Amino acid sequence: MQGNAPLGDGPAPTARPGDRTALLGPPPPTDRLRGWLVAIVLALVAAVVRFTGLGHPTDGGTPVFDEKHYVPQAWQILRNGGVADNPGFELVVHPPLGKQLIALGQLVFGYDGFGWRAAAALAGTLAVLLIVRVARRLTRSTLLGGLAGVLLICDGLSHVQSRMGMLDAFSALFVLAAFVTLVRDRDDVRARMALVVAEGRIGDSPYGPRLGVRWWRLATGVLLGLGCAVKWSGAYWLAAFAVLAVLWDVTARRAAGVERPWLGTIRRDLGPALWALALVPVLAYLAAWWGWFASETATDRYVVGDEIGTGGPWSFVPDALRSLWYYSSKVLAFHSGLTTESSGVHPWESKPWTWPMGLRPMLYYYASGEHVTGCGAASCVSAVMLVGTPALWWPAIGVLAFALWRTLAGFDWRYAAVLVGYGAGILPWFANIDRQMYFFYMTPVAPFLVLAVTLLLGETLGRAGASRERRQTGLLVVGLWVGAVVANFVWLWPILVGEPITAEMWDTQLWLPSWRQ
Repeated sequence: MQGNAPLGDGPAPTARPGDRTALLGPPPPTDRLRGWLVAIVLALVAAVVRFTGLGHPTDGGTPVFDEKHYVPQAWQILRNGGVADNPGFELVVHPPLGKQLIALGQLVFGYDGFGWRAAAALAGTLAVLLIVRVARRLTRSTLLGGLAGVLLICDGLSHVQSRMGMLDAFSALFVLAAFVTLVRDRDDVRARMALVVAEGRIGDSPYGPRLGVRWWRLATGVLLGLGCAVKWSGAYWLAAFAVLAVLWDVTARRAAGVERPWLGTIRRDLGPALWALALVPVLAYLAAWWGWFASETATDRYVVGDEIGTGGPWSFVPDALRSLWYYSSKVLAFHSGLTTESSGVHPWESKPWTWPMGLRPMLYYYASGEHVTGCGAASCVSAVMLVGTPALWWPAIGVLAFALWRTLAGFDWRYAAVLVGYGAGILPWFANIDRQMYFFYMTPVAPFLVLAVTLLLGETLGRAGASRERRQTGLLVVGLWVGAVVANFVWLWPILVGEPITAEMWDTQLWLPSWRQ
């Protein structure tokens, strides 16, 4: 399944600037058809896993946990022309796109558990397709791309969030899609540079060539803007990916033999980057507010001249944007005040140092007693717990440490890119540890953990030129690790989907004291 690319192949070997190998790295696998078939088949498997029993559980036919916030808002958006203006939702604390997507599921399937979770399940399915493709591009191996898809399918965190009428599955999809297009832009830029080198034009200017329109980078900007339109935390990835894109431009010009790569990046790339990764995301973000802009009754839509004056230094800004800024300032104030001290201790909140290994999961749903049947006992338990599959999450510290070592010692851009995506989702939360925080914030980070593990699996497999004994040992270790993740996921399945189990079985599912309330 690997085409002509050696398993675990890394970045381009050391070469002189201007060398084609230094620019393009190892060739991609030649099995394009098989690569797409693997991705599509795994996406179909993910669809079966994510959609099976999607309508269960509910709280007597109503949403569970934080679904209670977003599902009714989405239903009103659907019935009210794209905007929630119910006075009961005076302060809606997230942008509208995620709820608009939930509303699409309700439009197709109705207001029930399946309907309000269908869009999230589709997002989780598409994420599997994307991770197979980007892992294949990073590793130059269809086999490793497929293993990445298997790991994401079997991640308990990603699975549960893909089956909830909440926003995080959409955040994960847009962040991962932006990462895919950013990596694709990197390869495209280097291919353009290689063409200039081949034509002998790299020395025409000490700053290197102009690269023209970079459609993949524009797509990255759109996707990051949409991610921010689901949750403002998307801004963390917007900033991180923008820095990463500029650094990749510098290294591409340096690898091509450009005389002044840094100045060349500033002169040739920085202006278009500001357009693609600053203005375009803002426009994409504002586009998600179309219903709010078009509404006559949306919350704070017409505060100019009422809550805020018509004059002042910002009077040149259109009233609609000033109103949105005012509304957003109240949302920001809400988030800033959402601390343990002011709001109390939530029974399932956690701090970011527990997230890499998933030490403090969350209980979304719990029912027990004689009215819960189907486990073969007089009294059963039905529960849904948000928990990362331990065989995938518990080795995370070692995996991340290895990725950091490969970044610093081996200058491997792939590990660096994955660490940037991972760090953007967790490091900002350390800035305010008094805030109420929850494990589901790691939903957009989970794909980057999977990619880090996949890169390590490639190292474990070894290169194509390794000895037979080395390769067989690598295959055994990889098979055991991936098999452990799959088996662990199967074991946890009842508490990931709310299947009725005995009280004794429920007790055996709670592996750590921190898994209990």
